Amino acid sequence: MSVLSGKKVLLGITAGIAAYKTAGLVRLFIKQGAEVQVIMTPASKDFITPLTLSTLSKNPVHSTFYDKESENELWNNHVELGLWADLMLIAPATANTLSKMVNGVCDNLLLATYLSSKCPVYFAPAMDLDMYIHPSTKNNLEKLQRFGNVMIPATSGELASGLVGEGRMAEPEDMVSFITKDLLSKLPLKGKKILLTAGPTYEAIDPVRFVGNHSSGKMGFAIAKTAANLGAEVILIAGPTAETIQHSFVKRIDVKSAEEMYTQAHRYFKDTDIAILSAAVADYRPKNVATQKIKKKEATMEIVLEKTKDILASLGELKEQQLLVGFALETTNETENAKGKLKKKNLDLIVLNSLQDKGAGFATNTNKITIIDKNLSAQTFELKSKDAVAIDIMNAIVAKL
Repeated sequence: MSVLSGKKVLLGITAGIAAYKTAGLVRLFIKQGAEVQVIMTPASKDFITPLTLSTLSKNPVHSTFYDKESENELWNNHVELGLWADLMLIAPATANTLSKMVNGVCDNLLLATYLSSKCPVYFAPAMDLDMYIHPSTKNNLEKLQRFGNVMIPATSGELASGLVGEGRMAEPEDMVSFITKDLLSKLPLKGKKILLTAGPTYEAIDPVRFVGNHSSGKMGFAIAKTAANLGAEVILIAGPTAETIQHSFVKRIDVKSAEEMYTQAHRYFKDTDIAILSAAVADYRPKNVATQKIKKKEATMEIVLEKTKDILASLGELKEQQLLVGFALETTNETENAKGKLKKKNLDLIVLNSLQDKGAGFATNTNKITIIDKNLSAQTFELKSKDAVAIDIMNAIVAKL
């Protein structure tokens, strides 16, 4: 999964010959999993048609403040467009548009949206050689970057005039690569390694039966996705679960038993910056596992259980510089039990769930948590989707870093 996956990209197109490249640019953004809306200056339609871009983006193309040909004459709200976007790219950015951006000229929908935007703004200059090296253009490029905009530098090559030199707009592949690298470099967990356990464990009784629990793994997988989207390299050790994840920053290791999860957690813990143990690990397992299916003979059957290894406590003993996060699912004396677990197992944070809270716990799409730190400060959150809860958990972790 790309860092652009799920991002809302607003592409602004101005009247330069390089506008023809924006069809490929839209395709690349879509391929990376982004949602794209396009704003064109009226003059840019001479270089590429709105029909092409609307077909590729699967969204209407905006160009004027309202569509005079529409019966309803709907207003294209530049403020809403600016607030919608996670990032804005103006490509090509002509000398004329650069000058207007610097001076706050607002004579078309694209410029009004640019001035209203709250998101990062990238711009890709494109013009002929002499225009590009003119002092006024250089001054505008410098000012726009001082305003906080990010320039995707023009390259050298054959220009529309037939001259060869600097001023050629970067190729679509290079622009997407530039933006991807820039976004990654600004992520708060860039360069961090996270060990994450998720889901249940199954403890065999015989080749057919097992002792397990109702954990679905949804919470852990939501955390894995959120952590990866923040730039972290995630080792996801997953018990038996139907959950799936596809992200280039997530390495998934499937296990079944508590013993297998223990082994894999210890394998990766030493090189970990953060360990988040959200799995519902069995506390007990059958002492003797039958090699053949146990036949139904007697009216009752007794199974002798023995304790499994405590993965969280064992990592707490080994902890050096790692930030260690545990989970507590309680039914009574929730807060006190969670605080006791936090201290006993040498944790930095513990995430408390209570089965007394409707919508929380196993096999639901929602959760209600309290996060407690080692100073016993607690923060309680309202019932939310597990994706939203994952963001709250990762925000708490980032704050501790």
